[in-house]
Amino acid sequence: MILRRSLLALGAVAALALAGCGPKAATGAAQDTITFSILSTESAQNMESYWTPILADMEKQTGLKVKPFFSGSYSALIEAMRFKQTDVGWFSNQSGLEAVRRSNGEVFARTFDPSGTDGYKSVIIVPTNSKIRTLDDLFKCDRTLNFGMGDKKSTSGTLVPMVEVFLPRGVKPENCFKTVLSANHAANLFAVANGRLDASTNNSTALRLNKDRGEGQADRVRVIWESPTLPEDPMVWRKDLDPTIKEKLRQFFLTYGQGTGPEAERQRANMAKLSIGGFKPADQAHLIPVEIWEAAEILGQAEEAGDPAKIAAAREALAALKAKQAALVAKAGVAAPAAN
Repeated sequence: MILRRSLLALGAVAALALAGCGPKAATGAAQDTITFSILSTESAQNMESYWTPILADMEKQTGLKVKPFFSGSYSALIEAMRFKQTDVGWFSNQSGLEAVRRSNGEVFARTFDPSGTDGYKSVIIVPTNSKIRTLDDLFKCDRTLNFGMGDKKSTSGTLVPMVEVFLPRGVKPENCFKTVLSANHAANLFAVANGRLDASTNNSTALRLNKDRGEGQADRVRVIWESPTLPEDPMVWRKDLDPTIKEKLRQFFLTYGQGTGPEAERQRANMAKLSIGGFKPADQAHLIPVEIWEAAEILGQAEEAGDPAKIAAAREALAALKAKQAALVAKAGVAAPAAN
């Protein structure tokens, strides 16, 4: 079941409780205004301070009025786009996939990291002084440990750990730990660093940003597991967005922070606070690795349930996705990835 690191080769080539937005967040009618949704992987206040200069530059370059919409709920972002309360946004991979499926979303770009590493990793962390040294220590499953997970639609906080760690061991978090709490990466990092959680999922970007900002929590945790490299975050807009607005947005993102000179350096400094080095063109193929992890999770659940029909259907769906990925990779002229 474990998907190998080379699964990500494709990435190199290719209701509503809307907190803080209010009832007038809906947009789309006025062609000179867009609402830009932002996933709050930490406090909305912090995210607003990091994104405000970028959104101001977006207004200046595109001539559009840009209204921000911040939410720590992945589902809220998906539903906001579905009901045309937002027009474009910065998503995680799995929430971006759901926006494509359910909210008439379309991937048009993706981020890349300023470190030069094209991708990031899901991790499991424990306090530095913890007696937990390995996954075997973590999975004694005597219901004495408190564990933190990410949002259900988080790629690194839930999907990948479930596929790569829990399912191969036949472990359900709720049957293994004393408590299982769901929170964003920053909250889980703080909880582990301060000893309120014995372990939690997280990701390498959140840990690095915490170190770079000198906040201190990342220095008080230890990584006991890391995943294969995951694709960077997608930028998603609504398919029915005005084509003129789409082109303005495309040009903004694909040129932002590029080139030389003081202005480009200023823009890169804005993005560096979010561990973003810039943006590259992308399309729906960017999400295929995440679809494969998702299909692997469905297969694992079917095998656990022992349902022959569901197992056969899940295997067929997983094989079809891998074949689609291999065809795209081959077309791009690189070696096809290997995956279990």
